[in-house]
Amino acid sequence: MPQTIGVVGLGYVGLTLTAALADKGYVVHGADVSPAVIQTLSQGRSHIFEPGVAEIFRDRVGAGIHVAADLPGDTVDVAVISVSTPVDESTRRPNLANLAAAARSVAATCRPGTLVVVRSTVPVGTSRRVVLPELRAAWGDAVRLVMAPERTIQGQALRELVELPQVVGGLDEESLRAGVEFFSGLAHTVVPVSNLETAEMVKLSNNCHTDLIYSFGNEIALIAEQHGLDPLEVIRAANVDYPRPDLSKPGYVGGGCLSKDPYIMLDSAGNHRPFLVGPARALNEYLPVHVAETVVRLVREIRGETRGLRLVVLGWAYKGWPPTDDMRGTPIAAMMPIFSAAGITVTGHDPMVGDDVVRRYGGEPVSLDKAFTDSDAILVINDHPDYRAMDVMSLLGAARPALIFDSWRILDGDAIRAAGIRYAGLGYLPAVTA
Repeated sequence: MPQTIGVVGLGYVGLTLTAALADKGYVVHGADVSPAVIQTLSQGRSHIFEPGVAEIFRDRVGAGIHVAADLPGDTVDVAVISVSTPVDESTRRPNLANLAAAARSVAATCRPGTLVVVRSTVPVGTSRRVVLPELRAAWGDAVRLVMAPERTIQGQALRELVELPQVVGGLDEESLRAGVEFFSGLAHTVVPVSNLETAEMVKLSNNCHTDLIYSFGNEIALIAEQHGLDPLEVIRAANVDYPRPDLSKPGYVGGGCLSKDPYIMLDSAGNHRPFLVGPARALNEYLPVHVAETVVRLVREIRGETRGLRLVVLGWAYKGWPPTDDMRGTPIAAMMPIFSAAGITVTGHDPMVGDDVVRRYGGEPVSLDKAFTDSDAILVINDHPDYRAMDVMSLLGAARPALIFDSWRILDGDAIRAAGIRYAGLGYLPAVTA
């Protein structure tokens, strides 16, 4: 059983894997090209919020966990590549330069025959086409290579790394045996598959399916809105004791994976243009735009104009539960240009996101108590537990907002309407009663 592990790339995927392996008793050497990341981790602090990770680094850095710019030479039994594979914002094509560079680094610093694990999300065929040539150029035929995709959810990563099945595909039988042995030391269940490409497609299939499921809930919301219906009532009634898969509630779909992986799947499709993956992603990306335009329209209907009005946005991270500070795929990025064009001043609050991040996205930080006493409208974007627990009536002052757009419908809509405030949500625009 391998005991010394190298992890190349200490973003979310590499960081959580490092912590989980160290917690299992492995000695882990983490490498990252960012000096700031190395400095933070070497001090026993985490640069990314994930429950349990900071505590493991605090207790183990310098002992079970070591961090540096590169892996130590000829030391590790397993080298895991977990670098980012970003999608270009204009072409929507994946950039695999980080992956190729990481493979070259592993080939230069590790012994021939070291088990190499591709953990990054990649187009189908990438492990064989990009990583394998770099290893063979340095090691000849002494290559053991597997692909084992990361599939955890933020907020639950340390638990899921152990409890979720780990899918492993190998270059050959020897590689597969070594990969299964390695992940058996981490997870309860290992699922071997026949090749590298199958494992690559497993990750893409999981995430694109999730994106598709959520998009259908959003489709229902947009159609219900046209008919003055409550999409949550439609979905609840459709799901009651009905033995087919439940319909998903409408909501924003962001994050590092769901906002990127559908484009990697599209890149994998070759000459076949998928019927579902692209349109589902387009719908989910349209939703924040639609909401921003709806908020502007409703405020204009109430106030008569929008220029100079103040909008408070509650929730800047891409999701509220499980709590995260991740801004990748956040709805506010698509919304801010619309608010700016309407002349609306945006202030913001998020229990997990720092004031500097709010300012970076064009907002001005505000405390939660002032949000309800010094605004013309309030937009709740995510469902952080702090927002679910709010007693809006106790937060209201004499000057009340004209509109509360509660994206996740976590507030008491009846009480808000009784206070004379227009209440709305995703696909939910109830008529104003006199």
